[in-house]
Amino acid sequence: MVLQNLRLNFGRILCIPLTVTVILSSAVPFPPAAATTAAFSHHRRYAASASPMNPSLQSQSQSPLPPVAKKVEHEMEMFGDVRIDNYYWLRDDSRTDPEVLSYLSQENAYTDSIIIWKWFIDKRNNYKGVNNLGLHVADLGILLLYLSRSSRTKEFEDKLFAEIRGRIKEDDISAPLRKGPYYYYERTLEGKEYVQHCRRLISDSQKIPSVHDIMPTGPEAPQEHVILDENVKAQHHQYYRVGTFKVSPNNKLVAYAEDTKGDEIYTVYVIDAETQATIGEPLVGVTGYLEWAGDNALVYITMDEILRPDKAWFHVLGTEQSKDTLLYVEKDDMFSLGLQASESKKYLFVESGSKNTTFNFYMDVSKPEQGLKVLTPRVEGIDTTVSHRGDHFFITRRSDQFFNSEVVSCAVNDTSSTTVLIPHRESVKIQEIQLFSDHLVAYERENGLQKIIVYQLPPVGEPLRSLESGQAVSFVDPVYSVDSSDSEFSSSILRFSYSSLRTPSSVYDYDMKTGISVLKKINSVLGGFDSTRYVTERQWAPASDGTLIPMSIVYRKDVVKLDGSDPLLLYGYGSYEVCIDPSFKSSRLSLLDRGFVYAIAHIRGGGEMGRQWYENGKLLKKKNTFTDFIACAEYLIEKKLCSKDRLCIEGRSAGGLLIGAVLNMRPDLFKAAVAGVPFVDVVTTMLDPTIPLTTAEWEEWGDPRKEEFYFYMKSYSPVDNVKAQNYPHILVTAGLNDPRVLYSEPAKFVAKLRDMKTDDSILLFKCELGAGHFSKSGRFEKLQEDAFTYAFIMKTLNII
Repeated sequence: MVLQNLRLNFGRILCIPLTVTVILSSAVPFPPAAATTAAFSHHRRYAASASPMNPSLQSQSQSPLPPVAKKVEHEMEMFGDVRIDNYYWLRDDSRTDPEVLSYLSQENAYTDSIIIWKWFIDKRNNYKGVNNLGLHVADLGILLLYLSRSSRTKEFEDKLFAEIRGRIKEDDISAPLRKGPYYYYERTLEGKEYVQHCRRLISDSQKIPSVHDIMPTGPEAPQEHVILDENVKAQHHQYYRVGTFKVSPNNKLVAYAEDTKGDEIYTVYVIDAETQATIGEPLVGVTGYLEWAGDNALVYITMDEILRPDKAWFHVLGTEQSKDTLLYVEKDDMFSLGLQASESKKYLFVESGSKNTTFNFYMDVSKPEQGLKVLTPRVEGIDTTVSHRGDHFFITRRSDQFFNSEVVSCAVNDTSSTTVLIPHRESVKIQEIQLFSDHLVAYERENGLQKIIVYQLPPVGEPLRSLESGQAVSFVDPVYSVDSSDSEFSSSILRFSYSSLRTPSSVYDYDMKTGISVLKKINSVLGGFDSTRYVTERQWAPASDGTLIPMSIVYRKDVVKLDGSDPLLLYGYGSYEVCIDPSFKSSRLSLLDRGFVYAIAHIRGGGEMGRQWYENGKLLKKKNTFTDFIACAEYLIEKKLCSKDRLCIEGRSAGGLLIGAVLNMRPDLFKAAVAGVPFVDVVTTMLDPTIPLTTAEWEEWGDPRKEEFYFYMKSYSPVDNVKAQNYPHILVTAGLNDPRVLYSEPAKFVAKLRDMKTDDSILLFKCELGAGHFSKSGRFEKLQEDAFTYAFIMKTLNII
């Protein structure tokens, strides 16, 4: 009781955060000296040493204990194999079960407090002369330090957040983009979480587009008009995101899709671009797929009960949604629909695709009454994406034979006969194409690096033949990231974005006739940032089968030692043919400037090295993804970029599966791990077709209803492979409204780890109760999450 009173008094004096005070008040959380050898167990209570100086601690003393999820045995049998899931009860699809929500809230409270306690234990264990007397003078001294540190710990995270936020130019605009008679752009305001969507009229002196155009902003310039202020719309929502913002062809109306829960189920509003007056009733329960079909109609896509985009609809403005025309329904639950407009804006394309097969329909925007027509037929193993220019459709086509894709064309009035424009090449992957009235731009990959190749097209009406002598856009960094951007179809100006691990995100306009490239916007990084201080490079790690795995690496050259003593954060993903290209993130400077090395492992299962790189990291070759990552980690240690006790790892979503798998396989290799919204309950999820994404992803992971896939998936599924062994420090995150990875997967993973692991390492679980797969929606909220994650990493490394 005396100690509790001391604690509360000190707490008021030192302004300990409320969540910490509550937890410390629940029981005496300071173990006697004899207990500190196991002072940070997550699954054991402590038995205090009896002492005449401390008799009241005999049965009360304990560390801050994590929530203990109850066990309710749930038996699952397949192919004679029985799996017991004691935490299956944590799945509540309604997200309303009081017991589940209480457990998640307790985990969040525990996460808020535990790092402070770990610091106290470390100090106490290192204090010379501590003995079995329990709470004595030395304990009181460390207690005072602990209480002081509890406020300073929060101060450090706040300081880190202020440091990260301090690099952001809060009042800024994006690079203006010409569309018709306007410049369109987004504006951010100081202190505001969200953007304003704005436009200005293009002045008479700039009617002809040029890469040298600069939007006038002075008193004589056309006035800025705010079309939509997301800050106003977000005022009454914990989460707010505009997933789609589309201006009508005549620039008079805007259709936008908003999500207020993070579940990626959108409501579409149409407003007058000038007055912001709402046009008609909103469209509810739709996806982010939305396009204008002329100036008075929309095409949009809705989902079925498992959130699979399965229906395409035609909506006339001013009519009820219930009267909308159903254009197409995809009944195969392994296929999902997508929607895009051609660069020419003359056609809309509805695609239906699985992981291996995609086919397309087209709609003539000038003749919507004709509905959808087949452009590329459904053929198993053939994947097509399409666009339009003049009297031709352009098709990027992939097959087993042409695995890195080819580009072909066909006449609009004869889609059955094609001409090869860019042939397939085994060493070059065609990622996408972008069409202009006189040019074709190919975004390619070769040897893991992106390329932009510009081809001149013959005049509309002339025959199309094989394209040769394309012009390559040059880049300066050894590793980098390039993304396509909206551009004016009728112009010769290509807009793209570029960044690297040391180059902030930059927008360029490239004149395809002259080859001149002009920087239109580079994101400001405040606080004295100097890109020349940082070194970025490509290194290759040999995998267990001899395959060389590319890695992108960055560090600050005047801070690191490169002798094995530097901390290193290794990031990985490796699924869905997704490429994790090396791009800039200003918050990462808080690691680099403190001596971290940052590396990305471009492991198999991703698409960085072409289609076969992906094929060799999926289905029954999925374990290559994990062993590649381990090989990269071992290589970095061998080359003295870090050591085991300085190596941290991170991955999100399917990258969280990667983290979970390698933690089970090689827990000795890492000091700390961050698994964001991790897909970790692979077998159970893939056996349940009622869970979103399950049926559509049997071609990615395999169908465990087949014995071969069942046992292979079980052999790496993180939840199924947690065992009684030591693990490194782990932070796991989730979003309650996540439709891609159910929150219950990471929750079960953490609960099982707590029950089985044999170490005293930190294990934290943070579940955002008002967000989804992409966590919080505000730009500063996201920076706060970076600060929290980095603080966790640095504390586990004892850098603070």
